[in-house]
Amino acid sequence: MNRIKEVLEEKGIKQKWLAEQLGKSYNMVNGYVQNRQQPRLEVLNEIAEILDIDVKELIVSNKSK
Repeated sequence: MNRIKEVLEEKGIKQKWLAEQLGKSYNMVNGYVQNRQQPRLEVLNEIAEILDIDVKELIVSNKSK
């Protein structure tokens, strides 16, 4: 699971803009945002860089607390 959707909403950024920055299709980015598919680690790092956040902020831990 990822938090891309939440981070985009917090920053007021549209999926279309992120797709353009990544050089990926809107449908691909929408798949990431809706958690239908997960980006490769390299892509996740690139998203974090574009959004100017730590990559850890994009990841939802699956560890129980």
